[in-house]
Amino acid sequence: MAHMVAANAMRIVREAIEAHGGMDYWNSIGALEVEISASGFLFTAKRRPVLRRVRMRAATSEPRFTFLDFPKPGQTAELIGNDEVRILDSAGTVVAQRKNPRAAFRGIRRQFIWDDLDFIYFAGYATWNYLTSPFMLARKGFQIEALEPLSGALGKLTRVVVTFPADIPTHSRQQVFYFDDQRLLRRLDYTAEVVGGWARAAHLCDAYQTFDGLKAPTRRRVLPILFGNTPLPGPTLVELEVHTIRPLPADRAGERS
Repeated sequence: MAHMVAANAMRIVREAIEAHGGMDYWNSIGALEVEISASGFLFTAKRRPVLRRVRMRAATSEPRFTFLDFPKPGQTAELIGNDEVRILDSAGTVVAQRKNPRAAFRGIRRQFIWDDLDFIYFAGYATWNYLTSPFMLARKGFQIEALEPLSGALGKLTRVVVTFPADIPTHSRQQVFYFDDQRLLRRLDYTAEVVGGWARAAHLCDAYQTFDGLKAPTRRRVLPILFGNTPLPGPTLVELEVHTIRPLPADRAGERS
C-alpha cells in the first residue's frame, strides 16, 4: 500500500511538471530572470519598504537567488542556499554579509524589524521556491505522499504533502501542494518558520501565463490560516505580482543584462 501511495504521488508530480513546461525544457534553462512587485502586511510588520518592479534572478539547478540593483541602485544582493547572504557594490566588492542567516532569526529584534540581510534571506529563498516549483520536487531528497483530494472554491484539488531535504532553504520542511485538474499549482500550505512557529499560511496562485516554454502564475497571495486548512480572507500577508519571466538558456545563465 505504501508503495502504491508513493507511486501515485510521483505520478501527480510528473504530471504537474509536464503541465508547467516539462522536465526537458526545465533542464535546458539555467536561470529565470524576473521582474516582481511585492507588498502586504508582512512588509508593514517588519518595517520593510514594498518592492516595485525589482529585477531578480533564480538559478534552476541550486538554491541561489539574486536581487539586481537592490537594496540600493548599483548593488546586488545574493542568497547562497542556507549558507550565506551578502550585498555587493557595483565593483563586486562585498559590503555586507551574514553566514548561516537563518539562525539570526532567533533574535528578539526580528520579531519587530528586519534589516536588509534578513529580508534578502527570507525573500530570496521564498521566491526561489516559488519560481522553481513544481520542478524542484524532482530533485533528490524530497519525500512526497499523496493526500485525499480537497473540494472548495477552487474546485477539486489534488494534494501532495512534501517533506523537504535539509539542504533546501524553505519556509518549513513539510508543506502541502495543491494542483487543479490540469495539474497547475493553485495553492501551497506552509508555516513561515522564520516569522514564527504560529505563522501558518495558504499561498494562492493564479493568473497563469506562458513565458517561452514555461507556464507560471503571475499573481500570488498569502493568507493566514488559524484552524484546519481554511485560509482567512485577510489580511493579505504577502502579495506578489510577476510582471515578466525570462528563461535563460543554461549557457547564458551567468550573463547580466
